[in-house]
Amino acid sequence: MKVYSYVLNLVKNPSAAEEITQNTFMKAISAKASYKGRSSEYTWLCAIAKNLCMDHFRTEEKTAKLTDINENLADHRRMEDDFVARESSFTIHKILHNLEEPYKEVFELRVFGELSFAEIAEIFSRTESWARVTYHRAKLKIKERLDLYE
Repeated sequence: MKVYSYVLNLVKNPSAAEEITQNTFMKAISAKASYKGRSSEYTWLCAIAKNLCMDHFRTEEKTAKLTDINENLADHRRMEDDFVARESSFTIHKILHNLEEPYKEVFELRVFGELSFAEIAEIFSRTESWARVTYHRAKLKIKERLDLYE
């Protein structure tokens, strides 16, 4: 119990303290032959525990650094994805700006206005199937022009 309290005081984490205390006694059992008796067994156990605590802190520090690196990489990827999305969006807007009518308006009403094909047909005084076909052709024209940009 005294060794556990000592370790807990160092690491400030009950589960880590339990594990380190266990490892301390395991190490002490396997190294019993090297115990010279120059100090009390408690002091000897605390020295082993202190060394295991140092190992624990080194491992924890490496893990924290890896976590930081991974978070930085994730942030970088998000920024890169945002940039690509903005570039793609801008390219699509340029293509839409130059798209001939009625394809441009039908596409914008469907995508940005979120209108149904029936509502688009009503605006143009046409059939619903005309609105569907015009929207489909607008998508094809946009895709063709997007392929030219790539």
